[in-house]
Amino acid sequence: MQWSFNKLVPVHALNDYYCTLTVIRSKESRGVHCVGSGGHEIPTGHTYLHTLDCCKCFAVNPPKNIRISDALLNFSFDEGSNPPCESVFSLNAEKILNQAKLFIEQKKIPFPVDNPNTNEELAIGYVLIGNGLYDEAIKHFSLLLQILSPLGRISEALGDLTKAIQLQPSARLYRHRGTLLFISEDYVAAMEDFQQSLELKKNQPIAMLYKGLTFFHRGMLKEAIETFKEALKLKSDFIDAYKSLGQAYRELGDFESAMESFQKALMLNQNHIQSLQLRGMMLYHHGSLQEAIGNFKRCLQLEPYNEVCQYMKGLSHVAMGQFYEGIKAQTKVMLNDPLLGQKASSEYLKVKYLREYSRYLHSHLDILVAEYNVDQDLPGNFKNHWAKNLPFLIEDYEEQPGLQPHIKDVLPQNFDSYSSEVQKLICSADHLGALMQYDTPGFLPNRRIHRAMGLATLEVMQAMHRTWSNSKVRVNGKTRQMQWRDMFDIAVKWRRIADPDQPVLWLDQMPARSLSRGFNNHINLIRGQIINIRYLAYFDNILDFIKDRILVYHGAYNPRGLLEVRQALENVNKVEDLLPIMKQFNSKTRDGFTVNSKVPSVKDPGKEYDGFTITITGDRVGNMLFSVETQTTEERTQQYQSEIESIYKDLTAKGKTLMLSTELGVRSVSAVNWEHDFVIPYVIGSTIIVVAYSVVMGALMASGKEVIGRIPKGKLVDFEAMTTPSPDSFSKTAKNWMNLKSLPSWYQSLPSVAESFPSTRTMIEVLNTDSSSHCPKKS
Repeated sequence: MQWSFNKLVPVHALNDYYCTLTVIRSKESRGVHCVGSGGHEIPTGHTYLHTLDCCKCFAVNPPKNIRISDALLNFSFDEGSNPPCESVFSLNAEKILNQAKLFIEQKKIPFPVDNPNTNEELAIGYVLIGNGLYDEAIKHFSLLLQILSPLGRISEALGDLTKAIQLQPSARLYRHRGTLLFISEDYVAAMEDFQQSLELKKNQPIAMLYKGLTFFHRGMLKEAIETFKEALKLKSDFIDAYKSLGQAYRELGDFESAMESFQKALMLNQNHIQSLQLRGMMLYHHGSLQEAIGNFKRCLQLEPYNEVCQYMKGLSHVAMGQFYEGIKAQTKVMLNDPLLGQKASSEYLKVKYLREYSRYLHSHLDILVAEYNVDQDLPGNFKNHWAKNLPFLIEDYEEQPGLQPHIKDVLPQNFDSYSSEVQKLICSADHLGALMQYDTPGFLPNRRIHRAMGLATLEVMQAMHRTWSNSKVRVNGKTRQMQWRDMFDIAVKWRRIADPDQPVLWLDQMPARSLSRGFNNHINLIRGQIINIRYLAYFDNILDFIKDRILVYHGAYNPRGLLEVRQALENVNKVEDLLPIMKQFNSKTRDGFTVNSKVPSVKDPGKEYDGFTITITGDRVGNMLFSVETQTTEERTQQYQSEIESIYKDLTAKGKTLMLSTELGVRSVSAVNWEHDFVIPYVIGSTIIVVAYSVVMGALMASGKEVIGRIPKGKLVDFEAMTTPSPDSFSKTAKNWMNLKSLPSWYQSLPSVAESFPSTRTMIEVLNTDSSSHCPKKS
């Protein structure tokens, strides 16, 4: 399972970032039409600087000293309202480049470097800072930070500003230093500077906005939301604040509030590209693909080279089965090669894999799903590179067939076109899928995933019934007895179709060479000052586990000092405080330490397997990494596979007995899920937990028990399994969550999921179908 830490980046960093200089060099300027606050056109003798959020036209007076403190002081900025503007591609390229070159020639640019291109970027960046265009400036300096940091230039700049503040503190100086601290990801110090600036001068909506963004970065979403609201009190038409508020609500999983905030931003400026892009992405991840496409189309009308909008438009089309439009958009992203020395965007890195997978799906659109196998069909090196998000450099790769004209796109399917029995099947799936939704910050409800995994649950239930009646299943063109993998394959196929952006692949079907090197499931819980809010509720449990393992270690290797260690640990209430304790009592602890868990075997009592590894590194709070990792090797995969096979045989052997025993059924099925949550090895994919949970629900329904309860607020299935010592204790927890009741008899009369939606085309059709006005609402 391939995890990447969903860092809470500042809202502005979520835009498609085009370095201004790159835009100037690669796109032809069309001239600028810009009006001042009074509605008058700005004289053409002024230099034009343009951001995605606002249009500013002004004359630049270069600073007379190369020190950054003086440079910043010589710039002025009025935090008044700004008129709407055209796309970033309306920049007056020649004037901007000439001004940047003038800065360099006159040695007015602070901290020049050897690279002339970088100096031009720096010149533009400092002008943006001086005129209050922090959004664009931050995008500049975020890119250039990799150059500046090794040279120590940021430290020098901060030193200059600190000296200036000591001599004559001002709201502007605190705001500028806060901006540089923000760029350096020192969000605590940045927040303090923005607060100091606001105390000296209260009416600063931009300073208030960036104070909110420091909270956003640190995962303090509620504080960020309140601060964004304060910024709106200072400036009621502040588009950036509405946009940031929308993104904060989106991170909380509050879809309605996020939509309202994005809508308010777009009411102020219907051409606001960032709000269109962010709203479109949120709609996609909410399962509202058609609405998402509308936002991406509008985004591309305003900014044709926006890679994020182009990529997401292509992805949305493919997910809906509109392969011609989807692959056309993907090809446009592929053709936008990064310039020499420019880092490729994540969209550019992913798009070649998506295009190949899209072609594969298109060629199999009308083939029965039971007759082909994605894991066996896709080349091993392709899967390995895709899963690891590596650049598309695959030797001797043979491309998938191009689009074939006789295979038509998926057409919209009306809900009324399905029979009443299938309509009931769809509504039941919607309800079951919604029960799997996490009610935790960081997880947005996705109606498309709900339906897909609800259908997977019902198909697993029906398949298990056939197994217990000794029926065989059709898999990869062959008929045989059902195995445990077949249950999970059902859920995997629905998860794949629901969102083609994420590789969902069986690990033991990967190339032997890549499998021997291992696939790591890695989750950052704290990185620097950034807290992963998804897992915040489990920090105390993990801290207690770490303390226990430390005591076990010292009991074995330092029994004389055990009492002293125990007393020291009693005063530790935060993970951050553990590292000094470990350094104090263990001379081997320098930069950090790791703690390993063990998983007791269900098959062979008394035997244990490697579980997860907790790592804590760093020497201070601001330089800390707190992470959880599961190292998946071929040996470990085989161990867990043996465990699940044993549990599954027991489960199927008890077939009809399970229908009569709630406790036995829950224990057996929960054991499968508990093992699978450590087995996350088996399937690579960032939301694969929903696969395991749908299998559990389906198996329980096959045993005659209906799941009524939802996953409790703040609870996560995978972390609950990881922090629970045994399958028995996990089964008790799961039973309380699920609130099991006797399965109503009408479930048995539902039509077969596999027969109702036998092909990729029919699966996509049902996921596209709108049932909102047809299915009864359930609490």
